[in-house]
Amino acid sequence: MKKTSYIYHSMLFGSLILGSCSSSFLDVEPMTSVLESNFYKTVADADMALVGCYDGYQRTTSNGSQSFYLTAEVAADNCFGGTGTTDGRSFQAIDRFDIAQSQSDNNIFDGTWSDYYAGIFRCNTLLGKLDGTDFSGNTTARARIEGETKFLRATMYFDLVRLFENIPLLTSPTNENIPQSDPKAIYQLIVSDLKFAAANIPATAYPKSAAATNDGRATPFAAKALLARVYLFYAGYYGGEDIGVSKAEALAGLEEVISSGQFALVADFKNLWPAASYIPNASNNTLDISKYAGKGNAEVVFAQKFNNTSNYNGYVDGNRWVVFLGLRGKNWSPYGQGWGACTVSKKFFNEFDNMDTRKTASIIDIDGENITGFDLKDQREYTGYTIKKYAPTALPDGTTNTGGDKDMQLSQDQDYFVIRYADVLLMAAELGSANAQKYFDEVRKRAYKANFVPLAVSKNNILKERKFEFAFEGIRYWDVLRQGLNNAAATLETTEDVLSGSVPEKVTVTKERFLTTKGFMQIPNKQITLSNGVLKQNAGWN
Repeated sequence: MKKTSYIYHSMLFGSLILGSCSSSFLDVEPMTSVLESNFYKTVADADMALVGCYDGYQRTTSNGSQSFYLTAEVAADNCFGGTGTTDGRSFQAIDRFDIAQSQSDNNIFDGTWSDYYAGIFRCNTLLGKLDGTDFSGNTTARARIEGETKFLRATMYFDLVRLFENIPLLTSPTNENIPQSDPKAIYQLIVSDLKFAAANIPATAYPKSAAATNDGRATPFAAKALLARVYLFYAGYYGGEDIGVSKAEALAGLEEVISSGQFALVADFKNLWPAASYIPNASNNTLDISKYAGKGNAEVVFAQKFNNTSNYNGYVDGNRWVVFLGLRGKNWSPYGQGWGACTVSKKFFNEFDNMDTRKTASIIDIDGENITGFDLKDQREYTGYTIKKYAPTALPDGTTNTGGDKDMQLSQDQDYFVIRYADVLLMAAELGSANAQKYFDEVRKRAYKANFVPLAVSKNNILKERKFEFAFEGIRYWDVLRQGLNNAAATLETTEDVLSGSVPEKVTVTKERFLTTKGFMQIPNKQITLSNGVLKQNAGWN
């Protein structure tokens, strides 16, 4: 059969070894002496291959393809596509669910598709080699490695199935031309993988106390939290409990995360985010970062890790989407410049309570923060507001505040917090925990501090709270989608006046276009062609 690019990738395990830097277990250096023919023999080999799987997951962002995060933010109701007036309009096509916005863009997600399947290929290969690896009776190591690998495979499949719904299901490394599977089968594998990870990764393997060296590793707590997120999305969007996990099981897992004592809310919300907590000192061209809670803080249940050593000579380990969120062509320390994507809706800014401390921690208010010299002629869909949580940072003199080559595109190293403890609390409350009011109050008390006013816990109030707590974290769109297509369409439909190139423009998102696509994205035309038509395009993107 024809080899299709969504399944045919070299392993690259042999090019990875653990580096000497302690900032992340994913720091790697190239090496050429390890080949598949002499690999997968020992526990050390299997552990090295596992790092290759983490690297595969990292590359779904660091390769620079259309990211899961940016897609989720642009598609949600809090942001518009933005970017520059001379840039392509792929972000507008995603924002409006309308390929007519950029008719020539038939492969917006080609790199995304390939990167995710490359990562899945690595996981499938390692899983297929475990029986031939000599663990010398170390069943704990075998179970841990298999658990972490399955967690990563589940995470990547969960991203893919939410983006596209109709995707091939591959559980072994193969060159076969596989058709798209029933989405339920994808979710059943995700649930099975996460249950295995939760049961087999030792709770003591990667304690929070050792986050400096093991932050970013999969834990049973991360698996239980992600399982609950999978349950909530599937049950909400598809209206069923037929994928191998019940509401009671999902809630029980969250309660175990909470009772573990491993996690806690960071006292000040702004300290979770570099751009919100860094304080510029122009006198010596430094940033005071003492308030920042750090990458491995107590609230992070699972993070996608990044380093600042990316370059143009083969190192690919930085957060490539962060630069998209920077002020268009403007450094204003601590905020760094970028491509001006994901401009924040004025409606959302005005809906955010001024007494809520999350507002100033989440959004850059350009006029309110007296940011001047902003060139509107190069900014598309300008609203006066942009994302602060994941904004790149800069020193007072405008230098990119990262290591490596200090390249604004490559050297961004802010981790992506996939799951925070606040999410665990709110999911548990939504699933009907006996402590629902307590968990709900914990999140709101941090947000409002002295201005906290009790609010009765309910599904509607929890969903509203999630809108503000997780604004710009790649979560909102999926929360909207899981409320049912008609409710989602009503939520996403909007009209707002913006400025593009200093000229008034109206952004309009219609419920009709959203409903045509059912909320899913365009299958890359290149992949359809490579499959000889075995893959079929999603509705609404022809």
